[in-house]
Amino acid sequence: MMKKILLITIIVLNAVLTVNAQAKKPTIMVVPSDVWCNQRGYMLDFDNQGTYVQVPDYKRALQENAALLIVISKINELMASRGFPLKNLESVLKSLDGEAAEDAMLTSKKTGSNIVESPIDKLKKVAKADIVMQIFWNVNQMGPKQSVTFNIQGLDSYTDKQVAGASGTGQELIGSTLPVMLETAVLSHIDNFNVQLMSHFDDLFANGREISLRIKKFDAFPNDFETEYAGEELGTQIENWVQKNTVKGRFSTTDATENMMLFEQVRIPLFDASGKAIDARAWAKGLQKHLKDTYKIEAKLMTKGLGQASIVVGEK
Repeated sequence: MMKKILLITIIVLNAVLTVNAQAKKPTIMVVPSDVWCNQRGYMLDFDNQGTYVQVPDYKRALQENAALLIVISKINELMASRGFPLKNLESVLKSLDGEAAEDAMLTSKKTGSNIVESPIDKLKKVAKADIVMQIFWNVNQMGPKQSVTFNIQGLDSYTDKQVAGASGTGQELIGSTLPVMLETAVLSHIDNFNVQLMSHFDDLFANGREISLRIKKFDAFPNDFETEYAGEELGTQIENWVQKNTVKGRFSTTDATENMMLFEQVRIPLFDASGKAIDARAWAKGLQKHLKDTYKIEAKLMTKGLGQASIVVGEK
């Protein structure tokens, strides 16, 4: 009898733990895909340190294309009904416009060292959504009948890696509105898409969120990463800190010289002790503080989006 009670207790506890682990869902922000924006001319030129690249102009797309608002609203509705927290693209863009600090380039106070963020990087930083859900759709006209072909990609905001996807064409309907056609087309795919999202999010809970970290030095810094501090090279001391502050010590040292270090696939916790979400900036601040408190080394911290941090040692 005691064995049965113990077995039931274990089963119940496991069920409770599983429910708790999966209770939190990733935050979603729905945006039109790059292809959709490009096909309709909603692109803008961005000067990336002398190289011009095109990025989606979400603001103009929302102002000029009523169908986009309808589609985003419908996808938001479908995701919200399944318990996913949402960030509204239009609201985030307004917040971005209101933050004058986002328009300024981050620079070193002494030497003018800088890091350039694209409008998309800035958008992600303000939104702080776990997943950017890119949607492409096209209305097919066949006589009096219409159907919608769609493609949805779930991209991790920190890495831009695709973690979920769904595509298909809905039934041919007569006289239906875009929201109805879209819902009809998406419904049979959305739950499998969400399973993919949750599988990715469960992996983040277990193994940490992935970011990248680059370490460089100012020319004014008299030492380098091969200089010994407390009996070991500075580069080794930094690597030791990264190892101790990643989930299960997971990271890859992609490159390391006397003047720079690059860490990729760096797995950081999703939340701090207070339950606040941690991004690359919040995590890298710990290393910045460690360098100052332990080795009296000033360092400049700069970030791109949510998942890329750069620390330049030697000044602030």
